[in-house]
Amino acid sequence: MGKRRDAPADEAMSELEFAARAAITAAGGDTVVALLSPLAKNPELKRKLALSLAEISNGFSRG
Repeated sequence: MGKRRDAPADEAMSELEFAARAAITAAGGDTVVALLSPLAKNPELKRKLALSLAEISNGFSRG
């Protein structure tokens, strides 16, 4: 996994780009699958967040 093809010669690969490339590699090179995987997990994350917020007392949630 090197730099993007259009990256300037002196630009290092960012952590985000490295993570994106790792996700694409894990998806067998299929960028659509790499994008859909985290999107499919989003409702589950929303559910977990709702459960967590319900467990936090009002005093802590006020900031």
